[in-house]
Amino acid sequence: MNTMTHNGYSARVEFDAEDRVFVGHIAGIRDIVGFHGESVDELEAAFRKAVDDYLAACMKLKQAPDKPFSGRVMLRMSPNLHARASAAAQVKGVSLNQWAAQALERAVQGA
Repeated sequence: MNTMTHNGYSARVEFDAEDRVFVGHIAGIRDIVGFHGESVDELEAAFRKAVDDYLAACMKLKQAPDKPFSGRVMLRMSPNLHARASAAAQVKGVSLNQWAAQALERAVQGA
């Protein structure tokens, strides 16, 4: 997975074939903040500027910027999977939360 990050914010990027430009939006926030560039270098610079401008605007408006993610996740799963995951965590000597975080980390690194 290719991800652009800056100051803890990530971007969702698409290619607009009609205009031949990369178009991106800051991901994981309620506000809509977009940027674009004709090359990878332009896109990366525009993304960093968009994040910095967003944070500056929030400061000027005296409002807290949206944080991309809180770090808290609620999962629903079958009782059988819950029991198996809990047992796997116990065998490793970690909490179910730590075990799940490690499993997710391995999964996203392999994606």
